[in-house]
Amino acid sequence: MYSDALLTGKGVTIGEALSIGGETTVIGLAIVFSVLIILMIVLMLFKVIFYRTPKQHTETALLKDSKTNEIVQAMQDDEEELIAVLTAAVAASLNTSTYNLKIKSYRRIDNKIPSWNKAGLTETINNRF
Repeated sequence: MYSDALLTGKGVTIGEALSIGGETTVIGLAIVFSVLIILMIVLMLFKVIFYRTPKQHTETALLKDSKTNEIVQAMQDDEEELIAVLTAAVAASLNTSTYNLKIKSYRRIDNKIPSWNKAGLTETINNRF
């Protein structure tokens, strides 16, 4: 009924053309949102079906806690050792004693930084000493 008239543009008023365009828009939006809802439900089902929480026994939890405490203690020891090594390296590069230096904090610098950034860091460090 409307297809020939819409293709040629003859015999269709602006109101009829707008109403058909509105119907098409509403149908398209309904299809898109219904497919999105179906996808959301499928993903929720995947989570329910395939995800299982690991069950821990109390003994293994206690062992893991003791291992965690040992790891934290080892990391603290490693940090103190790292500060000592950093202090020695800075003292060696500045030709001074470690008693004259105090490292307050340290952070790792990513090697992926641009060369202009590295040059700026080097210049800043050299200007401080």
